[in-house]
Amino acid sequence: MNLRDELPVDHPLNRVHRIGAALCGLLLLAFGCLGFADSLSAFDTAGRSVAGMSTNGLLSTISVLVGLLLIVAALIGGNFASTVNICVGVLFVLSGFVHLFLLGRSGNILDFGMTNVIFSFLMGLLVMTFGMYGRVSGGLPHDNPYWQKRHPARAAGGPAGREPRSALTTLDAHLPGR
Repeated sequence: MNLRDELPVDHPLNRVHRIGAALCGLLLLAFGCLGFADSLSAFDTAGRSVAGMSTNGLLSTISVLVGLLLIVAALIGGNFASTVNICVGVLFVLSGFVHLFLLGRSGNILDFGMTNVIFSFLMGLLVMTFGMYGRVSGGLPHDNPYWQKRHPARAAGGPAGREPRSALTTLDAHLPGR
């Protein structure tokens, strides 16, 4: 399955992926720019805070770069925006776990505090949700392009296009008196 070909350009899901990427990207961009405005040094771990979270120049740089990546993904849209949202979301959640382990240790070069860890988890879940919306679920409707791409025979409506009968329905049909 080729991810580039799954979603039509004008599909309504495209708006959800794009808006999610743009909003989260703007939030990260604002946080990074506030860190730069405070003239932080790159590896400062003195506990300087911006918007309630500790930061340094390196974290501000990473925030701006990831924010720009999400904004570019929003501009491109489609499956690219969805895939970037999912990947960035996973990276945020992983970063939260790594920095939870690094709290209070010398390896904490991004100067993460507990608020940063919580923000990382929440932002990761939010960005992943925007990326997975309408794409990953056990109950996608049959007019969803992702479902149709994964089930081409059933989407075409041919003999294999009928809904499969459950084992209980089949068993029930063979019971005496039915």
